[in-house]
Amino acid sequence: MLNGKTVLITGGSGSFGKKFVEVILRDYPNVKKIIIYSRGELKQFNMKQRWPECKYPQLRYFIGDVRDRDRMVRACEGVDVIIHAAAIKQVDTAEYNPDECIKTNVNGAQNVIAAALSCGVKDVVALSTDKACAPINLYGATKLTSDKLFTAANNIKGAKDVRFSVVRYGNVMGSRGSVIPFFINKRDSGATEIPITDMRMTRFNISLEEGVALVMYALGHHLGGEIFIPKIPSYHIKDVATAIAPNLPQVEVGIRPGEKLHEEMITITDALDTIDLGKYYAILPSVSFCWGREDYIKHHNAKPVPFGFHYSSDSNEQWETVESMRENIRKYVYPNFEVK
Repeated sequence: MLNGKTVLITGGSGSFGKKFVEVILRDYPNVKKIIIYSRGELKQFNMKQRWPECKYPQLRYFIGDVRDRDRMVRACEGVDVIIHAAAIKQVDTAEYNPDECIKTNVNGAQNVIAAALSCGVKDVVALSTDKACAPINLYGATKLTSDKLFTAANNIKGAKDVRFSVVRYGNVMGSRGSVIPFFINKRDSGATEIPITDMRMTRFNISLEEGVALVMYALGHHLGGEIFIPKIPSYHIKDVATAIAPNLPQVEVGIRPGEKLHEEMITITDALDTIDLGKYYAILPSVSFCWGREDYIKHHNAKPVPFGFHYSSDSNEQWETVESMRENIRKYVYPNFEVK
């Protein structure tokens, strides 16, 4: 799928970008070029220690910001595939710096789309978040706007052979800002208790590997305009704390600004345009000049979800347990993890 192609990853020096590069190099040895596009000079330096250009000539490291349209267009010359992972992702950071969040998450999305249309890119997949579903914080609102920009981009491509789609998923284990390293750091730094925002709080759970697999699925199957959503388990925040530090008491400290008690990925209203692909769901664009509802259903060999369906972390059918979270931490985050 990616052999012989040039791939650009915005925000490519982040957690997702590093895992995506690892997978491409492992599974697509004949990839033509991988461009790491980010503004993180130190992060790119650290990536070069693992994948130096002298040993991996297919890798290119571009310093650039998605806010800079001219730089985006320059970087996208000759690119076949764009994976858009760049974003301001911290909920509280977005609340305190709204204009900066909008510049990156909304204006940056517009710049990626413009660059793709200008440079003859064939496939674009943008990363989203469960917080974009019925958003109550600025981060979620900007990502919902970004989602709409990418799905609508298929309607303005004209005769260009390009497809835009989105993948939306929940909390990534071990990523920047994840609760797992936070709890482990609290435990190992001598804390006498573990802070829990709310004992009822739930979240969706996904590993980086599963996130990469979802992007690969989208690249291989999208018609354009879909928002792909994985079927993944939920967890209680308090169970994660118990898995990491079972001997420490948990104290409730209250929900942070802009935070939800539970997360949704498909609302009841979204479900009217949602199809079941088996392993994944896909929300179809409400306005599409390229494909009709039946085209999507036939292409994906899918079926509509039932009326009244919604997909929320508190009403999920799949649940992580304390023990399964420990196994996941060892498998996906810290191989030498020990319970203390």
